[in-house]
Amino acid sequence: MSLTPERLWRIFNSLLLLVGALVVLWPLGVVLFTSLQPAGTAMGTEVSGLTLQNYREAWLQGNFPLAFANSSLVALSVTALQIVTSALAGYALARLKFRGRQTVLLIVLATLIIPFQLLVIPIFMVLKWGHLINTYGALILPTAANGYGIFLMRQYFLTIPVELEEAAALDGASRWQILWEVMLPLARPALVTLFLFTFIGEWNDLFKPLIFTTRPELQTVQLALASFQEQFTSNWPLLMAAVVIATVPVVLLFLIGQRQFIRGIAATGVKS
Repeated sequence: MSLTPERLWRIFNSLLLLVGALVVLWPLGVVLFTSLQPAGTAMGTEVSGLTLQNYREAWLQGNFPLAFANSSLVALSVTALQIVTSALAGYALARLKFRGRQTVLLIVLATLIIPFQLLVIPIFMVLKWGHLINTYGALILPTAANGYGIFLMRQYFLTIPVELEEAAALDGASRWQILWEVMLPLARPALVTLFLFTFIGEWNDLFKPLIFTTRPELQTVQLALASFQEQFTSNWPLLMAAVVIATVPVVLLFLIGQRQFIRGIAATGVKS
């Protein structure tokens, strides 16, 4: 079998992708291997055997049942609110004709370059005024709407033919019916993409729980992970076991929705 230039190029691409995969997966392998080492073992030292005891201790010590419940509640609530606000605003910017539409779009895009940390003081004051500090509201409301989600949904709505809406309007459908019964079902890849981005971002968020809450019963997964890190030393096997526990739900969620995620990302940059 002769090696044509095309075959050589495919082999080179495969090897390059394999090397890239190894580079990405190597840190994950180190984390998993460290989590199976006996407690108190320093990173990089030889071990005589592996154990799952760290996972049991991390689960109990970090109070992960409570942390999982809190993080799930916050992440799902924020995700649901962002899907609603992004769908409504994105559809309005994509289809409705009104004065200042481009200005509104530019303002939405401008919010993407403002770090959340710069807004923490006014947000804290508003939450304090509303007596929401140390409540679930403090973890949910500040990120109930997001400029990226609005832009994502707008871009995807632009890829849907206008003729479908016109046909629905001729059949007597109202603007709300067109949105909920025609546009949103067709925008499923974008909705799944927004769901994954938002849920994973909220699941991994440490800043809001750290600033807006002090009650132990509001502890999230990231606060539970932070409790394993000591000032001068850390029990690395126990910490890595906690990291694996906190990462598994996110990985499973991404694997379930990866096909729709890729379709959503690929289609949202078609029109401007």
